Amino acid sequence: MNLKDVLSPLYVWKRAFEKPYTIRTEKEPRPGADRYRGFHQNDTEKCIGCGSCAEICQNESIDMIPVSETKDGDSGLRPRIDYGRCCWCALCVDICPSSSLTMSNAYTWIEEGLDKDTRETFCFTPGVDEKPWDNDEKGYRRPDGYDLSLLERVEMEELSPAERVTSFIEMVKGFSKEQAKREADRCIECGICTATCPGHMDIPGYIRAIREDDIEKGIEILYKTNPLPGVCGRICTRRCEDVCSLSLRGEAVSIRWLKRYLTDSAEAGKYRDLLHDEVVSSGKKVAIVGTGPGGLSAAYYLLRMGHEVEIFEQNEAAGGMLRYGIPEYRLPYGSLDNDINFIIELGAKLHLNTKVGKDISFDKLYKEFDAIFTSVGLTDSYKIGIEGEELPGVTTGLTVLKAVTMGQDPKLGDHIVVIGGGNVAMDAARTARHLGVDVTVVYRRRLEDMPADSDEIKEAIEENVEFITQGIPLKIEEGANGKLNFIWGKAEMVDNGSGKRPSPVLIEGSREVMEVTKVIAAIGQGANYGWLEGETTKQVKLGKRNIEADRWGKTDDPKIYVGGDMFNKTADAISAIADGHRSARAIDSYLAGEEYPKDRF
Repeated sequence: MNLKDVLSPLYVWKRAFEKPYTIRTEKEPRPGADRYRGFHQNDTEKCIGCGSCAEICQNESIDMIPVSETKDGDSGLRPRIDYGRCCWCALCVDICPSSSLTMSNAYTWIEEGLDKDTRETFCFTPGVDEKPWDNDEKGYRRPDGYDLSLLERVEMEELSPAERVTSFIEMVKGFSKEQAKREADRCIECGICTATCPGHMDIPGYIRAIREDDIEKGIEILYKTNPLPGVCGRICTRRCEDVCSLSLRGEAVSIRWLKRYLTDSAEAGKYRDLLHDEVVSSGKKVAIVGTGPGGLSAAYYLLRMGHEVEIFEQNEAAGGMLRYGIPEYRLPYGSLDNDINFIIELGAKLHLNTKVGKDISFDKLYKEFDAIFTSVGLTDSYKIGIEGEELPGVTTGLTVLKAVTMGQDPKLGDHIVVIGGGNVAMDAARTARHLGVDVTVVYRRRLEDMPADSDEIKEAIEENVEFITQGIPLKIEEGANGKLNFIWGKAEMVDNGSGKRPSPVLIEGSREVMEVTKVIAAIGQGANYGWLEGETTKQVKLGKRNIEADRWGKTDDPKIYVGGDMFNKTADAISAIADGHRSARAIDSYLAGEEYPKDRF
């Protein structure tokens, strides 16, 4: 050690009595690089509140908090960033499916006059809490073509159009295990789908079970909210897929086909073992009118609650519109029967060929049962409202579909016209094509206005169904050789103002004639209340289409509940299933002497 080493610490003291100084530069502009990962920005109009940013954050620096109204496809939540934890890795930006989350190149945030407790000072909700960097155009954005999510679906194998029009074999082949697991890997588990599903199914949960190859767990999750998963895995209207967060940049997860994979992978005879059905009898009896999705759903959950259930069906087989309104190439009877038979095996007593109001009175049901749930669907087809529709050769889409289900020849001839643009119209048209008939669909609006499922329209076009859009039926006349002359006119679409869809208006003088062997009306259905008779139904209020009831399906008579198409306006299977589940819980509460279930569904 030399002398300098000994004396060097003492040199510090020479400044001990000098005035200290600081260079004040922290408030001077010091911009970061153009793509610097600075403070977060969020376009709250694009953000759907999926929570994928919070899920991927390794530091747990993001919380999802409510900031707006919840609606389909938007949870109403937005990310709140804690800069005491954030490491500016930008994984949250890279995973964001809507591309709403970005980062500015600002990195300086100064707060003066802070209180002692500053734990919340550097937390904020981008896009909600105003900040100076909100409109900065520079900063980090996910690069084009760079994705942490898999945006393309695993392709579903189907029969070719040429193959499927020759039979009623199921056209969709289904996923293999490898395909299902690969498709399940795409799910980011945001839960937006669960919120939108009428049955509030735990969709991320059963998709995770597929990914982990746990079929038993997946089946248990399905049956918590849907006792007809084999049906819904084939014909569900899949509103969940419409709001899938991946669809904002790519293709939605194939939620419906993944549900089908689960049910196809579990042996039907083992459902009872998988679901551990052990119940204690309540000693109460519930009558169910109709074996459609609403009635079957209510039956399943009431049985699980320990109540005795008897179901009354006017047709020779159970299923309602699932059996008599959907072609077998979309919903094979074997898949439908698997779901129905499991419910019957749980103890439901099924009365077939028994029409309430004819074979047994509603008063009798009211007297002998502790509660009644009814879900009979919309069975009366609407009239077209034109001259000649009473002629022989004019029938309805439901009549054709039911005849084919029952193995009868609908005698369609060689060329039919189908009037309508909904799912019944598409099913009737495609059924006719599968029978070798030439088909023309006439719809009064544009193709994009059709209420039918987009897949059904696409598949009908592939099967060479001819579409005439903006066509208004005018008249039906008897033609030569037992045929019919279908007369229609061309319409123009008239704008009705902002927020309203345009109306079809007949072009003056427009008149076209089409010679056909059959005219099929499929413009919608209404309810038939003929079965709802007797003294005990006087408190039940009837609307034009719906029976009036509260959100639980309870009518003004607390013993009578309703669900399905004659209750809600959605008219799809999953909504009816949700109604049955909801009403079953309400009936269970009623039978226990309680007004309503304690928790919401």
